[in-house]
Amino acid sequence: MGEGGSLPTMDLMRSEPMQLARIIIPMESAHRTISYLGDLGLFQFKDLNTGKSPFQRTFATQIKRCGEMARKLRFFRDQMMKACLLASTRSGYGSEFSLDELEVKLGELETELTEMNANTEKLQRTYNELLEYKLVLQKAGEFFHHAQSSATAQQREFEEHRLAEGSMDSPLLLEQVLIFIWCYMLEMTTDMSKQVKLGFISGLVPRDKSMAFERILFRATRGNVLMKQNVVEEPVSDPVQGEKVEKNVFIVFYSGERAKNKVLKICDAFGANRYPFTDDIGKRYQMITEAHLYGRVIGHAFPAIDLRSAQLCHFCALIPHGRMGLLCCLAHVSGKLSELKTTIDVGILHWSSVVQTIANQFEEWNNLVKKEKSIYHTLNTLSFDVTKKCLVAEGWCPVFATCQIQKALQRATVDSNSQVGAIFEVLRAKESPPTYFRTNKVTTAFQEIVDAYGVAKYQEANPGLYTIVTFPFLFAVMFGDWGHGICLFLGTLFLILREKKYSSQSVAILSCLSGKSNLQEKGFACLRNYFPPYLPRDATTIGMIKVRSTYPFGVDPMWHGTRSELPFLNSLKMKMSILLGVAQMNLGIILSYYNAKFFRNDLNILYQFIPQMIFLNSLFGYLSLLIIVKWCTGSQADLYHIMIYMFLSPTDDLGDNELFWGQKYLQIILLLLALVAVPWMLIPKPLLLKKQHEERHQGRAYAPLHSLDENLESDMDDKSHGGHEEFEFSEVLVHQLIHTIEFVLGSVSNTASYLRLWALRFNNVVILIIGIIVFIFATVGVLLVMETLSAFLHALRLHWVEFQNKFYEGDGYKFYPFSFALVNEEED
Repeated sequence: MGEGGSLPTMDLMRSEPMQLARIIIPMESAHRTISYLGDLGLFQFKDLNTGKSPFQRTFATQIKRCGEMARKLRFFRDQMMKACLLASTRSGYGSEFSLDELEVKLGELETELTEMNANTEKLQRTYNELLEYKLVLQKAGEFFHHAQSSATAQQREFEEHRLAEGSMDSPLLLEQVLIFIWCYMLEMTTDMSKQVKLGFISGLVPRDKSMAFERILFRATRGNVLMKQNVVEEPVSDPVQGEKVEKNVFIVFYSGERAKNKVLKICDAFGANRYPFTDDIGKRYQMITEAHLYGRVIGHAFPAIDLRSAQLCHFCALIPHGRMGLLCCLAHVSGKLSELKTTIDVGILHWSSVVQTIANQFEEWNNLVKKEKSIYHTLNTLSFDVTKKCLVAEGWCPVFATCQIQKALQRATVDSNSQVGAIFEVLRAKESPPTYFRTNKVTTAFQEIVDAYGVAKYQEANPGLYTIVTFPFLFAVMFGDWGHGICLFLGTLFLILREKKYSSQSVAILSCLSGKSNLQEKGFACLRNYFPPYLPRDATTIGMIKVRSTYPFGVDPMWHGTRSELPFLNSLKMKMSILLGVAQMNLGIILSYYNAKFFRNDLNILYQFIPQMIFLNSLFGYLSLLIIVKWCTGSQADLYHIMIYMFLSPTDDLGDNELFWGQKYLQIILLLLALVAVPWMLIPKPLLLKKQHEERHQGRAYAPLHSLDENLESDMDDKSHGGHEEFEFSEVLVHQLIHTIEFVLGSVSNTASYLRLWALRFNNVVILIIGIIVFIFATVGVLLVMETLSAFLHALRLHWVEFQNKFYEGDGYKFYPFSFALVNEEED
């Protein structure tokens, strides 16, 4: 918007002339008309159905459908991000779909993707569970194999020891123990209903919880369990979370149902996944495990007993059969894992092809849905006429866009085959129109700086026009380092070259313009330093006093390297800062004159512009004059002494501080003018406003009686527009008093505020002198970034406070036309 070749030349001084228009649209061409106006982007619709909720409006159903399709598209975008795919920018055939066809298509794709995701999730969970189960079988198999090897070794050692000694140390006690075990096994096999079952639970537990898991098991069962853990080297995908987690395989041996229930609850609390062996393997290992566990328990309870006996180790003969079953189970699980892996890969391949198809047409579908949704939102702001056959729209549009809007209405009528065309008529506006400035890529950034302070009132003088020049200049003055300026220029140039990718042309161009201005300023300094033949070298200095004629432009290079360089340059920069500040403040007051002249407000010209110009220039304009005269004459006058005693002793002789003849009398005249300007701003304007109000409403106490409806309508209009509001003289007087005090005090504080131009420049010089090493290592991270931000913020304050408060009200509202381009930007 604002960049097309058919638009007239832009004018940033005043906002575009706007008009309130009404469009009467037949129902059959309403959708196409709004669509064409959205493509044009030069009509701001007013909401004519403010009394209705969103659910009571005509096209609420269509908006709900578009919202549902937008939700499906967001789901597709998540799937594309999951597949690391980007939406294709190529124009596909998505635009050929109507809204109904697209709704059906999106529903089918969502159902397909949802089912595929659910199936893939189930298969992946099953795969992860089988993978963990395989790890349990492997680690548990290693544990039981180690137990078998230990038992075999113990049996061999026991037989050798028995042959050597021929007897046991405690035959009676060993016999009692073996009898106990055999009786227990016999009881287990004969009476299954009364057995006290010895069992085990295996699974995986997160490694960071394994120590706490073992501690809680020991405390809950009072040490009546035996737990073995084995570390899994590689992280395992958790079936529940789907993330890689480091885990340990555990086996817990217990005795009794009560202990089993405790172990199960603790496993659930710690998120341990349990994987029991199959039934046949469990039966094979049951007697082995019980014998082995009871042997361990008895060994701990009776250390004096030698359990390396043939009777006890006889149970280990069952282990080879259990190991063969374990190997068969591992082979079966590995086969299942291979089948699941193949199935998952095929499903992922199909899912990727579907998502790729969606990505190729996603941009077309998304634009169509956003376009339709914005059209129906706009149609909901329109009202029906009495016959319910036409829609009535009201809104603002620029005057220059009248022909383009009428052409768009005619094209919509022809394309929709409507028998009746849309009617465009201009209305008389009673409210203030919106503010619209046509900008381009360069001017948009500076206009946004002004709009951040406040949107200009309709047809008010726009500070953005001058900000384009003054903001980069003041930024460059405060930036104060040509090396940093080059870095900033190169960085912003890179952003401009990558504009399409980063889509941040406003910031890039703003920074680039600032950097280029800074570079230009530093370029002049380089010319002064490196091309001295163009400057005279015959001038000499004694302290701070110039002996020969002054330079018409620039600074004498002989100052560099002397002891007086720093105080001399600081004095020079302070004076230059005051000159720049007074010039910019005068520009602001002059713009207030053009505002008053444009709005035909003679009171503001006579009782605001004139006294403000007199007050500001009587004091600080005079100070600027003294600075220029001192520079031109090379005088040694003390300007601080002159300005102070101008107020304290205006009639005293100036002595050596006199710069020109008649200076004393000029100071007295300027001081009197400044004193007169204060009541000039304060008193006349409220009195004249009260007089104008009384004259305007004189004779309106009585009016001819018309119909009741007309009287009610006129009363509502007068109330809404302040036609018969009371004039509060006290409020106007207080407002004028505040404005006068603000200007008088602000003239002093604003002038002092411009000294930040000198302060930031001086700060940069000190930094470079003190920290060469710091500059080298931290120039980008600290100095360059912080200095740029500081200069930007100070330049922003000088424009917002010191410049714009002299004339800029900023109480308008922006022109927001219905435009598909703006809708896409807001969505992004």
